Amino acid sequence: LPAVLMPGVRMASLSQALRVVATHARRSPAQGLGPRPLTSGAGPTAEKSVPYQRTLKEAQGPSAEAQGPTRPLPSTANVVVIGGGSLGCQTLYHLAKLGVSGAVLLERARLTSGTTWHTAGLLWQLRPSDVELELLAHTRRVVSRDLEEETGLHTGWIQNGGLFIASNRQRLDEYKRLMSLGKAYGVESHVLSPAETKALYPLMNVDDLYGTLYVPQDGTMDPAGTCTTLTRAATARGAQVIENCPVTGIRVRTDDFGVRRVAAVETEHGSIQTPCVVNCAGVWADAVGRMAGVKVPLVAMHHAYVVTERIEGIQNMPNVRDHDASVYLRLQGDALSVGGYEANPIFWEEVSDKFAFGLFDLDWDVFSQHIEGAVNRVPVLEKTGVKSTVCGPESFTPDHKPLMGEAPELRGFFLGCGFNSAGEQGCECGPLVLGKVPGVPGLVLPGVRGRPLPHGEPLRLHRRFHSSLTAHRRWIRERSHESYAKNYSVVFPHDEPLAGRNMRRDPLHERGGEGGRPVMPTPASQVLHYDYYGAYGNTAHEDDAYSRLLGDEYTFDFPPHHDVIKKECLACRGAAAVFNMSYFGKFYLVGLDARKAADWLFSADVSRPPGSTVYTCMLNHRGGTESDLTVSRLAPGAQASPLAPAFEGDGYYLAVGGAVAQHNWSHITTVLQDQKFRCRLLDSSEDLGMISIQGPASRAILQEVLDADLSNDAFPFSTHKLVRAAGHLVGTSWPPSPGLWVAAVCCK
Repeated sequence: LPAVLMPGVRMASLSQALRVVATHARRSPAQGLGPRPLTSGAGPTAEKSVPYQRTLKEAQGPSAEAQGPTRPLPSTANVVVIGGGSLGCQTLYHLAKLGVSGAVLLERARLTSGTTWHTAGLLWQLRPSDVELELLAHTRRVVSRDLEEETGLHTGWIQNGGLFIASNRQRLDEYKRLMSLGKAYGVESHVLSPAETKALYPLMNVDDLYGTLYVPQDGTMDPAGTCTTLTRAATARGAQVIENCPVTGIRVRTDDFGVRRVAAVETEHGSIQTPCVVNCAGVWADAVGRMAGVKVPLVAMHHAYVVTERIEGIQNMPNVRDHDASVYLRLQGDALSVGGYEANPIFWEEVSDKFAFGLFDLDWDVFSQHIEGAVNRVPVLEKTGVKSTVCGPESFTPDHKPLMGEAPELRGFFLGCGFNSAGEQGCECGPLVLGKVPGVPGLVLPGVRGRPLPHGEPLRLHRRFHSSLTAHRRWIRERSHESYAKNYSVVFPHDEPLAGRNMRRDPLHERGGEGGRPVMPTPASQVLHYDYYGAYGNTAHEDDAYSRLLGDEYTFDFPPHHDVIKKECLACRGAAAVFNMSYFGKFYLVGLDARKAADWLFSADVSRPPGSTVYTCMLNHRGGTESDLTVSRLAPGAQASPLAPAFEGDGYYLAVGGAVAQHNWSHITTVLQDQKFRCRLLDSSEDLGMISIQGPASRAILQEVLDADLSNDAFPFSTHKLVRAAGHLVGTSWPPSPGLWVAAVCCK
């Protein structure tokens, strides 16, 4: 590349960078298949001029690495937090504020040295989720008010407002929905006309706008100032922060019931015995997880922004998100930081454990796609120079949601990572990372869904992925890429991913669309492999029936499937409809203490005679609802059948909604371990199909294919039986919903 685009050299303007990159691209050979490697070898580049460099780098001194731990290691701790970035500091702060004694934070280098130090620090309060919205309000209170009151230190919070740009009618409709939701939770926001937007932001081009959404109380945080203040408040309450102390291992013990539990954290300078570890290692969370045998589904990618030279008249302007151009503009004093989300981000293939306060060379071939949108929105940028480039690693997850809560594989091992370049906005998540930890009282955040938010209950977000997927690298990579690339896309009510499809299939998957049964929206053969939206040299699918089907659903009006559901409802009301319910979770709870476990777990009395089926709620230790499900009592047997395992004692068959199946599995497993119930939980979700026949004619239809008498006397309401259909053994139930019959089909 010409000298103007070389690392560390200031360039004349963003527009010049775009022209040079375009010329370079015409000369460049085509990229091969798959994600691109690093542009400059396997490691980071030398230091660059970035915000907060003076605050962090000069303070640590040239020989910080050689000094060893900043304080002696305690021999024991109630909680050890690994990672001194934004989430680690937030978690330590909330633990200390909750009264937890013996909390220790270990950082391998210096605080914020991983990814936090170079983050943009933006805080946007409006989200399409009411829970996220209220929790972000908590973040704002902590950063803008609480920390300064507790410590007397300023966190670096700047309330300059936020402005969302709508360049089409659909985007403006999305913003109006956000404004309505924010109004219900006390977040002030206003939909502005193009003229009003111009008056607020005189340097903005509004010729192509439909309108904007203005949130006056949005702002920016200084990552260094925030983390310093968080740890100052935490240590004042007795917590400890130990820097220059790399973690080398997690010691695990197996208790008398065969349950794996955290025993200690090992470092280069000694070990700390502890029953609880919180993995807040960000990009390095996967490596920390491997030390303990825990799968952490995230990937590391390059994420970049550039800082401009001084811009006259930009002072005090709000931060801008132009979602349709996939670009953001952050106020940086009298300049702007320009960044965004591209369709071809660079994966960091080999994550270095020596990386601290480092950056990568900015790949202008990748970043240049943001320049045109930024210049179009603020035309003065066309002639504004670039002062510095900031390209560092960030961690991203398969659904762009953070990983929080206790890992199913190891008791006492909690996750607080994968915040998708938004960890600075995660103060709201610090108290939610942990579940039931000895000595941790309840936390109340007023107003979430109109109720107190019990500590540890609401956001156990690590339980949403099936265990077969959390170690599947292709699935994690594809889904994380799509989530990154679509981060600024309109959030429609019925959005579905194209990546990672067909990873788990039920026995009826291939047969689902045959026979005229309305049990699948599209044949499985039409779901094509993921094309990365044409990035990395892949050819985008030109004829993708499944993608077109989903595209038709992307609307805030009634989607096409509304009419399909109407026909199904009318069919159920007048005759019957058949549905493939094989995505449901299908579990067996069996053993000597299965009845005790069922009494503890379920709100209804399920201790009925074998052959009974009960619809019930499953509760947590606070009496809150985890899910609703059907529980069928099984007769014990010494010999296994295709539809029931062999067991002694009591047994139950559980049918739970597919969207919460993994969460249900983890919750039940946790209860069995905590209460020391002598029973097993078996997962047959992928071995059994399930068909639901609904409507007044459902019994007559089933009677024609089953070899059993389905009359009221022979097959009472709220019962189940093993019968045969065309010679195949099936489990059939009449659950506690009149007019609904369910057939579970074994298809091994």
